[in-house]
Amino acid sequence: MSDLFTVDGALPHEGPLADRMRPRTLDDVLGQDHIVGPGRLLRRAIQADRLSSVIFYGPPGTGKTSLAGVIANTTRSSFETLNAVLSGIKDIREAIDRADERRRLYGKRTILFVDEVHRWNKAQQDALLPWVENGVIILVGATTENPFFEVNRALVSRSRIFQLKPLSAADMRKAAERTIADRERGYGRWKVRMEEAALEHLVEVAGGDARSLLNALELAVETSCAWPPPDGEEIVISLEAAEESIQRRALLYDRDGDYHFDTISAFIKSVRGSDPDAALYWLAKMVRAGEDPGFIFRRMIILAGEDVGLADPQAMSVVVSCAEAFDRIGFPEGNFPLAEACLYLAAAPKSNSAMAFFDALKEVEREDADVPRHLRDAGRDGDSLGHGQDYIYPHAYRDHWAAQQYLPDALKGKTFYIPSRLGYEGRIREEVLKKREIQTAAILGDLKPDGGEEAFQPSTAGEILTWSSSSKGREGWFKRLESGRSRLLLACRDRIMAAAGIARHDRILLPAADTGLLLWESLRKAPEGLSAALVQTEEARRALARYAATLDEDEQPVIAVFPNGLIPDPAEAEKLFSCARYDRLLAISPFRRVRQDPSEAFRKFAAAAASLLAPGAAVVLMENPPLLGERISRILREECGAGTTLTEKLREAEDLFFTDRDRGLSWTWDRETLEGAFRDAGFSTALMVLDQSEERLLTLPDVDLWFDRQRSSWGAFIARNVGDGDFNALREILLQRIKQGPLVWRWKSLFLKAQL
Repeated sequence: MSDLFTVDGALPHEGPLADRMRPRTLDDVLGQDHIVGPGRLLRRAIQADRLSSVIFYGPPGTGKTSLAGVIANTTRSSFETLNAVLSGIKDIREAIDRADERRRLYGKRTILFVDEVHRWNKAQQDALLPWVENGVIILVGATTENPFFEVNRALVSRSRIFQLKPLSAADMRKAAERTIADRERGYGRWKVRMEEAALEHLVEVAGGDARSLLNALELAVETSCAWPPPDGEEIVISLEAAEESIQRRALLYDRDGDYHFDTISAFIKSVRGSDPDAALYWLAKMVRAGEDPGFIFRRMIILAGEDVGLADPQAMSVVVSCAEAFDRIGFPEGNFPLAEACLYLAAAPKSNSAMAFFDALKEVEREDADVPRHLRDAGRDGDSLGHGQDYIYPHAYRDHWAAQQYLPDALKGKTFYIPSRLGYEGRIREEVLKKREIQTAAILGDLKPDGGEEAFQPSTAGEILTWSSSSKGREGWFKRLESGRSRLLLACRDRIMAAAGIARHDRILLPAADTGLLLWESLRKAPEGLSAALVQTEEARRALARYAATLDEDEQPVIAVFPNGLIPDPAEAEKLFSCARYDRLLAISPFRRVRQDPSEAFRKFAAAAASLLAPGAAVVLMENPPLLGERISRILREECGAGTTLTEKLREAEDLFFTDRDRGLSWTWDRETLEGAFRDAGFSTALMVLDQSEERLLTLPDVDLWFDRQRSSWGAFIARNVGDGDFNALREILLQRIKQGPLVWRWKSLFLKAQL
C-alpha cells in the first residue's frame, strides 16, 4: 500500500529531495531533542512501541510528518495515513473498518496518521472519538495550528500534545551537510561544494524550516549543471546561486490562526513595553503578511486607551488621526501613518489607570446600590419625596468644585481610579488626590467645626420619605450657596502641618483620624518616617483602608481601631504600631465625642501624650469647645432680626446652659481646661483663638432636632428657662428665617501647640 512516505516506482535517489531526506530513525531527527532526545517520554514510547494518541504541533518544516514516518518505520503496529485536506467521513470509516478487522482477527493495533488534522470539521473529528477512546485507533495528528483552539476539545483531551520548534541555525547547517554527504538519498555521489556565504544565506532565509532549506538546496544544485552529471563531478554553489534558489520566504502568518494572534500579541506587548524597535518589526511583519490595516489600527486605538491612557491623552487623537489619514491615502504611502501611530504609542508614557472601570464594573455586579437622595432627579418627584434636595451645585463654587458624596452610601471611601505619576497624569495626580482627601473627610463627617452641641449638627443623612410644598425653591438657594467647607478643611489641615514642622523621618501619631484629613498629608511630609492613625470605628478603618489601597506600597499608612480611649499608652502603641515613641502628635477635634468630665479626659490625654512623645516632640491640635460655638440667640438677633427682649432672654439661658455643668451641659469646658492639662503634664504651650465662619442652609430636620425637648439637652434646658410660649415663638422665628436661604454660622476654634 502506498502512503505519504514512499513514491510508487521511484528509486531512492528520485523524488523531491526534502521527501528523500526524511529521517528514518529517531537519531536522524534534528532540532527536536526536547521531545525525542535520549530519555525523553516520546522517544521511550516510540522505541517501546507503546505509543498512545499524540498530536504534533509546530510550524511548517519542523518534522511533524517526518516523526510520523519514524513511527511508521519503528512500530510493529499497522500504519495508515490520511490527509485531512483530501479525506472525508468515507475515508475515516474505511480506515476504522480496517483497523477494527485487524484488531479482531489478528490482535494487531493500528496507528492512524492524520496530516493537517485541524482541517477536519467537528463532525469529521467526532467520527474518530469512539475509536480513539476504545483503542481501536492510535491517533497521530499533525497541525500547524494550536490544537487547543483548532482541534476538537474531546479529541485533544484523549491525546498528548507535543510542540515542535523551528530548527536552530546549527541544525539547519547539519541538515544541509548531511544531504550533501548522503550518497543514497542526497548528493554524496558528486563533489558538491557550497561557499560559506551561500550556506549561511540559505540557513538564514529558511528561518528554521528544513523543507524550505532542502528545496532551495535541491534547486541550487540541480540547476548549476546539466542534470544529472557524471559521478564524482564537482558542483560549486555560489552565493548568487543560493540567492536565486531561495526567494523571500513566505511568512509564518495565517490571518485566522495562531501566527496572526501571536504576532499581534507580540506587537501590542512591544508597544506596551515602550520598545519602538520591536514594535516596528512586528508591525512590518503584519504588513508584509497582508494583515488588514484596519485591524492593526483598531488594536492601537485600544492600546491608546488601555495602556497609555491619561499619561498622554493626545495618544488617542494621534492614532485616530493616523487611521483616518490611512483611509484617505491607502498603501504604499499609508505605511507612514501606520508607523507614526506605532512609534508615538511606543514612545508615549504609559498608564493603565483606565482599567479602574472594570473594578467599578465588578462592584456594580457585586452590589446594586441605590442612588443617594441628593443625586436623584429632582425634576419628577423632588417636591414629594425630596429627591435632589441638598445637592451641591459645583459651578456655584469659586473653583467649580465642592466636596460632597457621589458614590452610594455602601461604597463610601471606595476608590477605583489610581492616577499614575507619568506624563500628563502625573501633573493631575496631586489635584485628584487632594480633592479625594477633602471629599473623604467631608463624607465621613467626623469633622464638623461648629463647636456646638451634638444636636447642633445639621443632619442630611437618611432617606426623606415625606415632603411638603414649602420646600419648593429651596434647591435653588443651595445651588447658589458659596459654602466654605472645603476651604475650611484645607486651612485647618495646612495650619496644623505648618505649626508641626514635620521632618521626612518623623514618627507621627494621629488620634481621632477617622476623616483621614491629616493622615494623607502626614504621609507626604514624612515619607521616611511613620504615619500611625487611630480611628474610633471599624467602619472608619475600612473606609481609610479602601482609599489607602490606591497608594504605592511604600506610601501605606498604619491604621488601628482604638475605641476605648483617644490615645494608647506606650505598651499599647507598641502592640498596635511596633513603635512606642513619636515625634509629633496631630489631631483635629479629638475631644468632640468626650462626654465624661472634660478635665479628667484632658489630663489623661496629656499624660499619655507625654509618655508617648520623644524629647523635643510636639502636640498640635485644633479643637472646638462647645462654650465657643454658635448660639441660636445670635442667629435670631443678627440673622433674623428678632426682638431684643426675646433674644436677650434666650442669650441668658444659653450662657447658663454652656457654663453651668450641674444644670446645663455637663461636659462643657474652656481654653484654660485644655491648656492647663498640657502644662500640668510638663508641656510648654501656646494657644490661639481662631474666628471661624461658613454659610449654611439650615433644614427643617435641624430645627426639629434642636427644639425637641426629648432628644436635645439644649432644647429641654432652654424650654424650662424661657417658658413654653417663648420657646415655641423662637422656633417659629427660626423656621421663617431658614425659608429665606442660607445664613452665616459662626464659632471659635482653639489652636494649641504643646512641646516637651
